Amino acid sequence: MKKLIQATTIIVVFLLASTSGKAQFDPTLGCVIGPNGECIPNTLLTAMPFLRIAPDARGGAMGDVGITVVPDANSIHYNASNLAFAEKSTSLALTYTPWLRELNLNDVFLLHFSGYKKLDKLQTIGFGLRYFSLGEINFTDAQGINIGLGNPRELEFNVAYARKLGDNLSASLSAKYVYSNLASGQQVNGININSANAFAADIGFTYKKKSKLGGYDSQWTYGAAITNLGSKVSYTDQADVQDFLPANLGFGAGLLMNFDQHNSMSFHVELNKLLVPSPQSKTIVLDDGTIIDNPDYDANQNNIADYREKSLFSGVFGSFTDAQGGFSEEIKELAFSFGTEYWYDKQFAVRAGYYYEHQDKGDRQYLTVGLGIQYNIFGINLSYLVPTNNRRNPLDNTLRFSLIFDFEGYQAKYAEDE
Repeated sequence: MKKLIQATTIIVVFLLASTSGKAQFDPTLGCVIGPNGECIPNTLLTAMPFLRIAPDARGGAMGDVGITVVPDANSIHYNASNLAFAEKSTSLALTYTPWLRELNLNDVFLLHFSGYKKLDKLQTIGFGLRYFSLGEINFTDAQGINIGLGNPRELEFNVAYARKLGDNLSASLSAKYVYSNLASGQQVNGININSANAFAADIGFTYKKKSKLGGYDSQWTYGAAITNLGSKVSYTDQADVQDFLPANLGFGAGLLMNFDQHNSMSFHVELNKLLVPSPQSKTIVLDDGTIIDNPDYDANQNNIADYREKSLFSGVFGSFTDAQGGFSEEIKELAFSFGTEYWYDKQFAVRAGYYYEHQDKGDRQYLTVGLGIQYNIFGINLSYLVPTNNRRNPLDNTLRFSLIFDFEGYQAKYAEDE
């Protein structure tokens, strides 16, 4: 099974280092077609996709929503501005996510450690540390000869500052350093593979408004976040071949209803769009079946796809209008999430959610469920993912969990013991 991980890593690196392609775009179908003339996935490709993995079991149990949920220590990943509305003064969270557990791989996992501290009624600071281990890999050459061991791994360190701009509005700014080492020291087609480093930033906004709905005390929350907006990276010695980080624009809306002092329920919906150029096919099929070169693929004829040569801001702003299939394909690049959370007495939670991505743009579609228990100063969250199509998911039949430690509760308990 480790050979499978080895092969996967080499393929990912090869895709990042290569600019060739045989896909054809059919204007009549509005999609990229394969050898059988059927639409095939034209997924947005980025470096360091681990940055978009929902890191905690709470969000993971609600279809990966998090922009507008009641804030906790993991909010720095989704929308750090939400931390300004946190009820507790200090909190820490630790999440362990097994990866590809169905393949019996015990050394592939994601760890996320995060926390926040309220400086006063207006200001909050937070941090996040993410470590993704891809296990130990035996690298081989084209003849299958062993050329050494490797330990692919990726890292993100994030700090955030959130501030209330009024009673109902907050904003945040985050800075992060990311590192990715997939196959450093190896070669693919004579090209040296290196580790990749980058700096990035997040910007977030949250607006909350209390109201009455059906006679119950309620609160509407709206949020927006731009995440992973940073420098392009290269995994090779070819500095002119660089790839985008998974910059993302997310919008969310949430409704919290307090039925009484013991029962509450929230509902959340999110829309996410990667701010990276859409892949272009190398050829185009005309109405009469003639296949021609795509003039937008490599206009400067330097053997590098033009969409990969775009600058950071050209790629971000152009990502709304650059799909070959036009507006209909742009809509396919939107991912939708729905989540709900029920709390009893602020001690026991039940969660569920759904995540949808179009079949031509990744085809991730799954239901999620989970539980949460808050006892004294500790909280435990569990989540489980159930695919709703035939696409395999790295989290198939996997239970992941988060621990949350509430310092405010600890201090209160300590004071009582005194």
